Amino acid sequence: MELDKIEYILEKYFQGETTIAEENELKHYFSSSNVAQHLEQYKPLFGYFSQAREQKSTQEIPLQTKKQNVAWLSIAASAVLLLGIGTFYFVSQKNTPPVVAQSELGTYDNPEEALAATQKALALLSNNVNVGIESVQYIHEYEQSKNKIFKQ
Repeated sequence: MELDKIEYILEKYFQGETTIAEENELKHYFSSSNVAQHLEQYKPLFGYFSQAREQKSTQEIPLQTKKQNVAWLSIAASAVLLLGIGTFYFVSQKNTPPVVAQSELGTYDNPEEALAATQKALALLSNNVNVGIESVQYIHEYEQSKNKIFKQ
């Protein structure tokens, strides 16, 4: 009867369905001297668990503690911070536009100069708008060709 129970628990063990109590029962059975002949092959498997449990390690594990030198770290961080602030200040001073006088703001005292500058600006704007209109004309031709092909 006990042999049938051990075989049943052994099948459950290999399917991964045993409980801890059943596994302990298998370990106890295979550590005893009266193991059935056809189950003798599993004795080293379960004997290993009891043997490994009794094994103690005597080797010392050295713990390496690293002392972080906080003083050097804080000095390096301060140097990087000062270097960053200095660089930002230097670059921002170069990029600051100079003070512009009132006469350089695009105002004209002479109406003829103002008219000429306005006409120049409007001509530039007109050229750019004409380029955009030419692009739109290509789209119009594409629409006409598409309508001829698909005949709506």
